Amino acid sequence: MTNKSVIFFDIDGTLLDHDKKLPPSTREAIFKLKENGHIVAIATGRAPFMFEDLRKELDINTFVSYNGQYVVLNGKELYRNSLKISSLEKLTDAALQNNHPVVFMDHEDMKANVPEHTYIKESIATLKINRFPTHDPHYYKERELFQTLLFCPEGEEKQYEEEYHDFKFVRWHPVSVDVLPRGGSKAQGIKKVVEALGIPQERQYAFGDGLNDIEMLSTVKNSVAMGNAEEIVKTAAKYVTKSVEEDGISYGLKMLSLL
Repeated sequence: MTNKSVIFFDIDGTLLDHDKKLPPSTREAIFKLKENGHIVAIATGRAPFMFEDLRKELDINTFVSYNGQYVVLNGKELYRNSLKISSLEKLTDAALQNNHPVVFMDHEDMKANVPEHTYIKESIATLKINRFPTHDPHYYKERELFQTLLFCPEGEEKQYEEEYHDFKFVRWHPVSVDVLPRGGSKAQGIKKVVEALGIPQERQYAFGDGLNDIEMLSTVKNSVAMGNAEEIVKTAAKYVTKSVEEDGISYGLKMLSLL
């Protein structure tokens, strides 16, 4: 196929349903896309080690992880964008005073700055992964971190947004916020991939449902919001498909004439 397209898929609420299961129709659609000569990629806020099994199951070797901060193309690292450590140290100290724990994350592991905390257990458990952050309050030292999780109730991240301008804060759970480098987004990570592949805008597609998908959906030319997405996310997309539980991936790809 000479007119191959590239299609980026978010994971939670897009590829996976709310029980973190991959609908059979979605699996079938992904393999059909590849059979038709298209490139299938993942664009997620998750760490690479949090979706390794899914990549193997779907045979996907290109992904945008950590909301665009760590990008791999055909199994090889393409781009990394790390947090400013001096500012992160100050944020961590302030958060500790507020009883707001943090989890430091690089491309291989994640470590918490406190031995245990209810917020960490509650939010990480929803991802249904076989890994939990262990305790290492100095994990941020002498290494590149691509994302940090700040754990606080909704609204309490405002104090950090006002103080720490090197970072961008995106909520993904009622008690947890992604901390990214300022200006970082899935859209920036996707840009690196499509530039390397040389695929024009007309053949770029993206599916998502979360607040961290807004930049991606408003930037990629052929963007699709899941039916289970919030209205603000749907507004950012060019198209809206059915929910993930209603075979929304398969439906959306057929709507776009990719299947």
